[in-house]
Amino acid sequence: MARRQGDDDGPDSGTLVTPLAEFPPLAPEELGTLRRIGDRWRADHPGELPVDPALGRHAVRPAPTRFGRLAPIAMFRRDEPDELVAAQPANLPGSRLGRALTRLRRAVLGPPLTSTAVLYERMRKLVALPVLSSDLLSSVAYGPEAMLGVLVLAGGGALGLSLPLAAGLVVLMIAVGISYRQTIPAYPHGAGSYIVAGDNLGATAGLTAAAGLMLDYVLTVAVSVAAGVHAVTSALPGLTPFTVPLGVLVIAVLLAGNLRGIRTAGNIFALPTYAFVVALLALLVVGYLRAAGRGFAPVPPPAVPAAEGLGLLLVLRAFASGAVSMTGIEAVSNAIPAFRPREWRNARTTLAWMVGMLVLLFAALTLLIYLDGLAPTSQQTLLSQLARLTFPTGPWYGVIQAATALILLLAANTAFNDFPRLLFFMARVGHAPRRFLHMGDRLAFSNGLVALAGTAALVFVVFGGHTAQLIPLYAVGVFLAFTLSQAGMVEHWRRHRGAGWRRRLAINALGATLSGVVLVTAAVAKFTEGAWVVVVAVPLLVLLFHWVHRHYRSLDAALTLRPPPAAPPRAPPAAAGPTEGEELPQQVRHLVVVPVARLNRASLRALAYAVSLGQPTLAVHIAPEEAESDRFREQWRAWGDHVRLEAIVSPYRAVIGPLAHYLEALHDTAPELVLTVIVPEVVLRRRWHRLLHSRTEQRLRRALRALPGVVVTSVPVHVAE
Repeated sequence: MARRQGDDDGPDSGTLVTPLAEFPPLAPEELGTLRRIGDRWRADHPGELPVDPALGRHAVRPAPTRFGRLAPIAMFRRDEPDELVAAQPANLPGSRLGRALTRLRRAVLGPPLTSTAVLYERMRKLVALPVLSSDLLSSVAYGPEAMLGVLVLAGGGALGLSLPLAAGLVVLMIAVGISYRQTIPAYPHGAGSYIVAGDNLGATAGLTAAAGLMLDYVLTVAVSVAAGVHAVTSALPGLTPFTVPLGVLVIAVLLAGNLRGIRTAGNIFALPTYAFVVALLALLVVGYLRAAGRGFAPVPPPAVPAAEGLGLLLVLRAFASGAVSMTGIEAVSNAIPAFRPREWRNARTTLAWMVGMLVLLFAALTLLIYLDGLAPTSQQTLLSQLARLTFPTGPWYGVIQAATALILLLAANTAFNDFPRLLFFMARVGHAPRRFLHMGDRLAFSNGLVALAGTAALVFVVFGGHTAQLIPLYAVGVFLAFTLSQAGMVEHWRRHRGAGWRRRLAINALGATLSGVVLVTAAVAKFTEGAWVVVVAVPLLVLLFHWVHRHYRSLDAALTLRPPPAAPPRAPPAAAGPTEGEELPQQVRHLVVVPVARLNRASLRALAYAVSLGQPTLAVHIAPEEAESDRFREQWRAWGDHVRLEAIVSPYRAVIGPLAHYLEALHDTAPELVLTVIVPEVVLRRRWHRLLHSRTEQRLRRALRALPGVVVTSVPVHVAE
């Protein structure tokens, strides 16, 4: 699975995230089995088909009609002699409402992209840096405040501990950053902690890391949006009552932007990150110039009464809270295929820039807050206090708050990039629903994006958009993934020894140790504050992933091609094989069954269709009493008694149950038979007309689908009015 740093990558190598993943190829042994089955096939070819399946061009060129000025648009085109390609008009729904909704969707999300465009839907480094670092860099807006918010519980005098704690966090940031920098060339296909832990520590470890990452991404969206809305309400207190609706609206806007595709979303969301970095650097430069004017003498913090005693547990809690500033550091390793070639090299460079900017901004901001003697309050954020103090007049405070609010709101975009991609890699091996392999019109993983947005919006609403209540849930999932990823890299270097492997192993071991310390600290210290939710949710998610994988494994085993029998099946019918196990035409023996409620055009069309198949045919009528059974038999004889009829009296007036049990009894009597049930169905043009009918055909079709060895076919009769 892993490739070395020196591998020669082609222009699109390493890019496993393509629409082809939804249609995996057959394994070599399955292909061999398929050939053996094909050698045994016998099919009667009636000769030429009644239509030209190649949809050849008409001899006469289409021309405008009296009902429209434009000529009909071709739905299919031929690019190669043996291949038809569906054009865009073929994707339009048939109804007027469906076409209107499609036009609205394309106006919001953009026109559909072809599958080959996936090679161009990638980001260059200058776009990937703000897109993938928005979560990481925005966390400096609330990470120092989260740390100081714990320290202030021991009184204003405890705020001085922020400097040594910040120094420890800087060491942790650098160690984890270098560790992930080593992970990228070792695992250039992406998926980060999930692949690394699973490849080196086992499937359960990989799924545990995936569970931690998924919780991290959901909380990233909820926390980032909550912090952004808090920044807005700090500047505009009148909007405080609308915190929850504003947050849900922001999540919806982020979803719409990301549904437009990776490259478009990157171009949309790149500018706010750069604006925030510039605004924060300006704030730091002016703030340090002011501090230099007083000789860098720290301003005493306000007198805050102590609510707790200053002890080791409180210090560890503060350290774990400040560590949320590292959330998003794994984003690049998860999104390597989103980079332009060479993917792993561009990703590694981008990660180095991200970590350098994080260390600079976090350390400088924490030190400036200490020098200015600021303490957390419930009225406004620390960054807002610092901006007011640094820029007491002029528009700069508003600019900084606007940039901060925007980056916090858009920081969730990192999760929108990585969460669907993680689900893609999990679904590829059967640990997540395979619907997450599907790419939408804009080559974005629409199902994963919608799942993330819906879950994050639910969490945001449940917690009322309060950042302080969400952060305790944050660190556990983040550092669980960090710890498992780095521990997996330790095992990776131990097994794949090469030049400098001891140095690399030591770096990853340091990252794993420091991440593990933060993980245990956060889980223990913040357990009663809400971290218990993550502690409980992770094993439940792992069990869910195992259950999904077990289902797909059973499904694949049931659908795997089996070698054909050594000789043509001439044994007695009872030895024909398992139910629904036929793979050769000569193994299939039919009995066509047509349920008939009354003799009308729909039922006669179904009977005509059944008899035209040339197979033994049986008609079944369910009567509520014997008198109705006798009357129907008279009508049947008047029709000519062309098909064998079996009438069943249902004295309790049920239809679906008796018919389903009768068919099941037929199949038990002759298990080698394939019962083809042909259901007549009246198709109504107007939706409201359906309210006037019982829709027995649909209920019957649903009931019969559950029976093994039964094939259900509908014969529609369309009613124009």
